[in-house]
Parts: sequence; C-alpha cells; structure tokens
Amino acid sequence: MVLTLIIPIRAVYGLHAYITGRHLDFMARVMLATGLMVSYGYLSEAFFAYYSGSRYENYMMLNRALGPFAPAFWVLILCNVAAIQFLWLGRVRRGPLALFLISIVINIGMWLERFVIVITSLHRDYLPSAWGDYNATRWDWATFLGTLGFFLACMFLFIRFVPLLSIYELREMVHARAEHGGNA
Repeated sequence: MVLTLIIPIRAVYGLHAYITGRHLDFMARVMLATGLMVSYGYLSEAFFAYYSGSRYENYMMLNRALGPFAPAFWVLILCNVAAIQFLWLGRVRRGPLALFLISIVINIGMWLERFVIVITSLHRDYLPSAWGDYNATRWDWATFLGTLGFFLACMFLFIRFVPLLSIYELREMVHARAEHGGNA
C-alpha cells in the first residue's frame, strides 16, 4: 500500500531528490519479504488442512480451490504469490512504474484474500441448512466504492495539511549538502 501511494505522490510533487530509487528498492525488498511470508502462510494453511485429517478442513480448502469461487482464489494466489517473484530482479525493484504496477496487483490480491475468506466461509457453513450462494448487490458495490472514496478523500486531506517529508530531515539534508559542497 505504501508504494501504491508514495510513487504517484513522488511523481506529482517532484520528490525524486528526497524519495530516491534506493528508498524504492528498500521498500520493494520489504514487500518481497512480506510477500514470501504470505506465500508461506498460504502453503502451510493448505498443508495443515490436509495433514489434520479433518474432513471439514479438507472440504474448506477444496471448496476454495475448486468450488464456485475458485477463480477468485486462484487470482488471489496469482496476485499475492506470483507477482512478487518479479521483485527478485534489481531492475524491477528500482523501476517506479514496475513497482507501482506490482503494488496495484498485490493490493487487488489482498482485497481478493478478504473476499475469499469471508465469502467462502459464509456460503458453505458447517450446517447444510445454512448453505447459500452469494451474489454481490448494488449496495455491496456501493459500500466497496464508498470506502475507496472515503480513503482517497482522507489521503488527499492528509497530503494537504500534513507535511509529506519531515522538516527536521530536510534541514539536516540541506545542512549536510552545505557542509560537503553539494555532494551529500
């Protein structure tokens, strides 16, 4: 999420001197590390569902992978596991456009993860009498779009009223450049 926000802000406000390619590289490394942790979580969830011997756990994993919401599950795996593999390449980690696109794909995957967890858990409960299909209504979509709009409005207010960069750090940078003749 940080890269999704900071890369456009960096471009719009011309902050290339303050948010450098080195910063983007470090943020991409953090995103790679956390993405690998998420991948490990997905793998261990599937393994423990199988290893537990519980038919309910097995059914839950099979329903996610092969049930009516399987496309959402596999797109989530593609977004959260396959997309991060590009971050092993240094050129990709330092490229703002590639990082921005990967961060958007990962954000979509994270949203799909919440969708898959909630919807597949509710549409096939432990009691067959509680089973039902889920189809998003216009109110579901309105709620989703409203939360995106609310977030963007709050973000723009934050950008407007709170300094994007620490004034202390900017003063230190100016002072260091003055001492070293502009080479710092």
